[in-house]
Amino acid sequence: MEIFDQYEIWWVTGAQLLYGGDAVVKVDSHSKEMVEGLNKSEVLPVKVVYKGTVNSSREVSDIMKAANNDPKCAGVITWMHTFSPAKMWIHGLQQLKKPLLHFHTQYNAEIPWNEIDMDFMNLNQSAHGDREFGHICTRMRIRRKVVVGHWTDKEVLKKIAVWERVAVAWADAQDMLIIRFGDQMNNVAVTDGDKVEAEQRLGYHVDYCPVSELMEYHKKVKEDDIRRLVNEYFRLYEHKHEMEIPASDEYKSVWNAAHAELTLRAILKAKGAKGFTTNFDDLGTDDINDPKFVGFDQIPGLASQRLMAEGYGFGAEGDWKSAALYRSVWVMSEGQACSFLEDYTLNFNGKDSTILQAHMLEVCPLIAEEKPRLEVHFLGIGIRKAQTARLVFTSRPGEGCTATVVDLGNRFRLIVNDVECVKSKPMPNLPVASALWKPMPDFETGAGAWILAGGTHHSCFSYNLSQEYWEDYAEIAGIEMAVIDKTTTIPEFKNTLRWNEVYYMLNKSLC
Repeated sequence: MEIFDQYEIWWVTGAQLLYGGDAVVKVDSHSKEMVEGLNKSEVLPVKVVYKGTVNSSREVSDIMKAANNDPKCAGVITWMHTFSPAKMWIHGLQQLKKPLLHFHTQYNAEIPWNEIDMDFMNLNQSAHGDREFGHICTRMRIRRKVVVGHWTDKEVLKKIAVWERVAVAWADAQDMLIIRFGDQMNNVAVTDGDKVEAEQRLGYHVDYCPVSELMEYHKKVKEDDIRRLVNEYFRLYEHKHEMEIPASDEYKSVWNAAHAELTLRAILKAKGAKGFTTNFDDLGTDDINDPKFVGFDQIPGLASQRLMAEGYGFGAEGDWKSAALYRSVWVMSEGQACSFLEDYTLNFNGKDSTILQAHMLEVCPLIAEEKPRLEVHFLGIGIRKAQTARLVFTSRPGEGCTATVVDLGNRFRLIVNDVECVKSKPMPNLPVASALWKPMPDFETGAGAWILAGGTHHSCFSYNLSQEYWEDYAEIAGIEMAVIDKTTTIPEFKNTLRWNEVYYMLNKSLC
């Protein structure tokens, strides 16, 4: 994916000069070969760049400061080829602000039993050096991922690949701007939160943008551009032939939806924003029949669906945390099979009980089982009760993972739930995009644990992400993580939340 080409991962090998210059040359040779092998493996999505061998405290500090200052560097992989005394890593680790992966590996896969001697032992001391490095990281409370295994093992490289995707999503979030068009939906607690703490802890910045400013962009959209976009809709999506008749009411609704999409694209590009939120009670001048009316004649649901598919973060009802999280999900998922979703209604059916995931309109077509259908229907909610264009589809069956971030006042909590999407029955009177899923380990436990954890009614879903991604994300961010999966029981989950509460109360610097 193009965004991965914008970043690189630095590889730093730990050694020392005790064994002489020839040994360091050999260490350097091995390291170059290993990095080259990683890049040729076709497993890692981000290029690894070898940054040399460090043999002193000054060299470690210099490389870590350089990593911090290079915007292309998304993270650092460290490996101790030989015994690298960990005191020389202290000042460098104190300065490092980028994600860290400690790779416990070795140049050779097997011990050369017939040839092994003390020279070999002195040169190949990863079993020794990585423990020394691991100790100082633990003593300094350095957050990192530890990957263990040989550097040619595909399964080992897959773990590094997960971390690389998360590291790029984290780097992407550090200059992420989320624009709120309107405020949060009145009196809703879960979509609100501390924007200052979010920027300090998670990196992204949230700005309010008055809808009146948005409408200035609306006025500048050209009719020829709208016409081209409408034709693109008709080319990409299933639809009724009658919808293409310019004199029809449905064509007018689609035209206005395209006008809204071009407006949002223009302002997001102008401001350099990576995500946005909308509020269905704030869409421009109130009276749509006023000759001077300036505003959206409908909720920009179709625009939100399409912009999500291209990687823009989105949160409904002013939910800026979900908008930022969805952007990161899209990056980690490599732009595939993910969406913003909302718990809408429950289907009690014993062991087959499920939750219908939908929204008024804004579900991303990346999760659609079949080609989406462009439809226009009346939407009777918000300030605009009007005929509204949207993409209608159901998600494909399969296992996935959904996540949300909540603000608990003294910390952020990441809540993750494994789910199974199942085939939905037809809903002829509910023309929206939707997913139907069973939360793991079962409906009662999964839904109950989510509620006990304080989970939102909005979440960010992906077919491609697993718990490992979210573990790496929480580790890099330094936030709490609560996992709901096939092993979860309510008593154990309650105890985990209680222990977490004690931990974060006692370690306020970590929240």
